[in-house]
Amino acid sequence: MVRLALPAFVVLAAEPIYVLVDTAVVGRLGPVALAAVAVGGTVMSVAAWLGTVAAYGTTGRAARRYGAGDRTAALAEGVQASWLGVCAGLLLAVALQILAGPITAGLAGAHGSVADAAEQWLRIAAWGAPGLLLAAAGNGWMRGVQETRRPVRYVLAANVVSAVLCPVLVYPLGLGLTGSAVANVVAQTLGGLLFVRALATAGAPLRPRPHLLLTHLTVGRDLLIRGAAFQVSFLSATAVAARYGTVQVGAHQIAIQLWFFTALAMDALAIAGQSLVGAALGAGDAAGARLLARRLVLFGLLAGVGFAALFTVGAPVIPGWFSPDPGVHDQAMVIWPWFVALQPVAGVVFALDGVFIGAGDLRYLRNLTIGGAFGGFLPVIWAGYLLDLGLAGIWAGLAVFMLVRLVGLVHRLRSPRWTVLGVPAGRT
Repeated sequence: MVRLALPAFVVLAAEPIYVLVDTAVVGRLGPVALAAVAVGGTVMSVAAWLGTVAAYGTTGRAARRYGAGDRTAALAEGVQASWLGVCAGLLLAVALQILAGPITAGLAGAHGSVADAAEQWLRIAAWGAPGLLLAAAGNGWMRGVQETRRPVRYVLAANVVSAVLCPVLVYPLGLGLTGSAVANVVAQTLGGLLFVRALATAGAPLRPRPHLLLTHLTVGRDLLIRGAAFQVSFLSATAVAARYGTVQVGAHQIAIQLWFFTALAMDALAIAGQSLVGAALGAGDAAGARLLARRLVLFGLLAGVGFAALFTVGAPVIPGWFSPDPGVHDQAMVIWPWFVALQPVAGVVFALDGVFIGAGDLRYLRNLTIGGAFGGFLPVIWAGYLLDLGLAGIWAGLAVFMLVRLVGLVHRLRSPRWTVLGVPAGRT
């Protein structure tokens, strides 16, 4: 578990660390620029969502094949996922050239300067989507076959290049927000190309196979629908924050990017769970899968408590890393108690997500997420907006969402229905 989780942590943490660096660099341009990246970055999270679908769906299927002793079939999962990733990325990039203006205007509300800056950033950053999705597919199949070292090298190389490039383009070369967007594209494209090279050198046939592509789409539909519920929820949260004002959306950007960072960091355990639980069930070991699940829950809880302690101690200084604006700091402190209190809950929820993705129990995860989003998160944040509760209303909605998922996941863990052995029919 540790051998898989530690490299996964490095891979998962690299991208949000870069985003946090980017947020800190752009934050020095002023609250409008910070708010623009918040709006544009929220739209680009659609690509990250598709990447999560590609990676997590591929990991579970490849792990089943690997556990059953068929490495060739596990590599085939990576090839077909890569084709889907690059095609989806190109479609998304083209679509955003057309829709960037209306989308950013809708999210920014009456703040025209924020919408204009976000549109400029988004049109450029969109071209990183194909590389981002290729890298996600590559991470997926490598985790499935328990390859841990190369993904770390590839992701770190891409993000180090971009982390160096971003401040240079933004300040000495005077490109401002444009420089931030270009640095994103460079990192994502480089990462995607490195994972394509890994598939080619592994000796896997790189041609698309239509019937396998169709199977990938069919098996991945539950992850797509589940991801759509996340996207609607977080897009709505940004839209509500933007309607409160520029400093509010800036503070929300800082907190939500820190949330995504801790979520992805704790997802290292979830990825270990996907790989190990999938391999155990593929090899017919239900008892081993259940033991892994219990240990993952414990480690997830401990990780969440650790992050909560870290952010409690760092509350007076951390917002200042990202913006010098006192108004942004004040609004961040409205969010902070919610942000800290949710960390232990998140640790358990993310660990169990990994268990059930590895087990292929995707329909249950889909239904639970939809219920939590549309029955909890969205009604609470929009009610909070109508009642003028400020950012506390948004984060109360997130708290309800996480608690609904926690209860549902613990209930499912106690059921035998998720321990399906072997390689079920319909898997590639």
